[in-house]
Amino acid sequence: MKLVLIESSGKKETVEKYLGKDYKVIATKGHVRDLPVNKLGVDIRNNFKPDYTIMTDKKKLIEELKKEATKAETVLFATDPDREGEAIAWHLETILGVDPSDKARIVFNEISKNAVQKALENPRAVDINVVDAQQARRVLDRLVGYKVSPIVCNKIQSKLSAGRVQSVTLRLVVERDREIENFVPEEYWNLTGIFDADKTEKKEHIKASLNLKKNQKIASKEAMDDVLAHLDGKDYVVSNVKRSESKSHPSAPFTTSTMEQEAQNKLGFSLKQTSSLAQALYEGVTLPNEGRVALITYIRTDSVRVSEGAQQQALEYIEKTYGKKYVPAKPNIYKSKKNIQDAHEAIRPITLDRRPEDLKGLIDKNQYKLYKLIYERFLASQMAEAKYDTINITISAGDYSFKATGKVLLFDGYSVLYNNLTDENDAEIAKIPNVEVGDKLNLVELKPEQKFTKPPARFTEASLVKTMEEKGIGRPATYSPTVNVLLTRDYIAKEGKSLVSTQLGRSVVDLLVKYFSDIMDITFTAQMEDKLDEIEEGGKDWQKMIAEFYRKFVVELNNAQSDSFHIEVPQEVSDEVCEKCGANMVVKTGKYGKFLACPNYPNCKNIKSIVEVVGKCPSCGADLVKRKTKKGKIFYGCSKFPTCDYASWDLPYEEKCPDCDSPMVMKKYSAYTHVKCTKCEYSKKIKNGKKSEKNEDE
Repeated sequence: MKLVLIESSGKKETVEKYLGKDYKVIATKGHVRDLPVNKLGVDIRNNFKPDYTIMTDKKKLIEELKKEATKAETVLFATDPDREGEAIAWHLETILGVDPSDKARIVFNEISKNAVQKALENPRAVDINVVDAQQARRVLDRLVGYKVSPIVCNKIQSKLSAGRVQSVTLRLVVERDREIENFVPEEYWNLTGIFDADKTEKKEHIKASLNLKKNQKIASKEAMDDVLAHLDGKDYVVSNVKRSESKSHPSAPFTTSTMEQEAQNKLGFSLKQTSSLAQALYEGVTLPNEGRVALITYIRTDSVRVSEGAQQQALEYIEKTYGKKYVPAKPNIYKSKKNIQDAHEAIRPITLDRRPEDLKGLIDKNQYKLYKLIYERFLASQMAEAKYDTINITISAGDYSFKATGKVLLFDGYSVLYNNLTDENDAEIAKIPNVEVGDKLNLVELKPEQKFTKPPARFTEASLVKTMEEKGIGRPATYSPTVNVLLTRDYIAKEGKSLVSTQLGRSVVDLLVKYFSDIMDITFTAQMEDKLDEIEEGGKDWQKMIAEFYRKFVVELNNAQSDSFHIEVPQEVSDEVCEKCGANMVVKTGKYGKFLACPNYPNCKNIKSIVEVVGKCPSCGADLVKRKTKKGKIFYGCSKFPTCDYASWDLPYEEKCPDCDSPMVMKKYSAYTHVKCTKCEYSKKIKNGKKSEKNEDE
């Protein structure tokens, strides 16, 4: 028997299917050994030696693994193909007493039969350089978290914490909010001219914009009136015509960050939702007559690289499905950005033969939507460019000129399948009639329009991830957890799709900027990521890197600890009255979110949970309230619990089912609300105030 250790129990069945009966697969469910929970766990005086201990909830598992390892002829570590996975393999190797020189490490970028078999044929030793990069990150983050968090608690309020990557990400949100608040709009004016040409059979209008020099603008109505006065009575003559063929290249296949961005922008998925769905597609979904089947390659990647085999399969599929003209003259090669790990391919379907339409109705509908997005993005990335017939004309009038652009699609290319996010309005700009230099145009109308400059948009989850990637903050595996931990800590909040900083979050940023300039410096944070990459590549000693950081860090710690500076976060006073002393209770933030507390603490220690009433209980008519499980999952339950034990994961709908008179529940999406019966097949969609009914669940 050969023992294979993987991380996630979700892919156990999928991997077992490809390994066969001679192998036993056990999932560790993540790390098994880590720094201790209740102390620093890093020996600063002994070259920052980490004190690893077996995690409490993994002790029973380790005993099982030791027994199985003694019986196995071979132990193989098939943990995830990233730094964390390499580190888990190293910890397991150490605990189980496997010789470090043994070729016991196998990796696969996709869970397919070919990939798993190829991995078995090419085992290697655990890569200690990759392990050291993970150790450096873990120790670095532990030093920052354990040393800085007590200072934040002491100077702001208790039960707060600070993290290295999270704090600088929080700074982005806070500074964007303050930029918006301090923004002063500036007036400016646009001028659009509507023209027609006598030579055209139909009076086809040409819409052109006043052409101003760079940095020149019309800043007031008086200035616009001067322009209009100058144009009064002038001839409008075509002074330049430029015709050309333009091309639009397809976007690269997905990386982790671009997948997360596009899933929010096109599907309305949150980072957490996208991460969960993608993990399921990677680990495997259950299909009829096939069991567990993995659908996509590894989902934590910053590379747009594609294997030759996958690219060749795509080109053959494109020619067969769409025709030869949709195959590019040369295969499309995409350049990855600088300072990336490039350890894995881009995210793509394992095989193009498994089309999205073949899976519809067989897998969860949101899994289907994300798989379709990944599938079509990858396939389009290998297709020919879209081509346009473009015309630019200049219309002169006195001292001024107008410019108009026309763009007509000649060949749809990749856009037959997938529109780039930036090209969604690129399909066809107004067609311009055939005019030549010297043609005189008739003025139909001049349309002045007053405008005001706008502040930058608030961050959404998608745009924040994009900025984190651009600035080198974190890596693919950390984008979603970083944003989620800021939301959980109440440092930021969601308003619709926008992320906004809370007063607590701003106070934390102000404090950290005051004392810890390096940690809060975006460039410094990005440089630390580069140094971790250097460790992985074998060119830098990880403990030396930590020592270089700690020398300045310890000075900042001492300065912060010796300073009496304190930040008072304004208390949010509620309408809820304390039944013990009569004071209006205030909103506090704890480990599990917000709660109400009496402001007269410690004389009065009354606390209570914040109850959000969302409707009436379908069972007894009492208030229905929003609640959370210990794991943070939201559900809806009766306020009279335990007298009434009604509970639902979905929000109850106000009407009963017209077919069976049972309670109905609803889920709200960006475009519509889906209502379904809890007992029978009845369902309906509500969109833009209109209702459509059907006897099936979409």
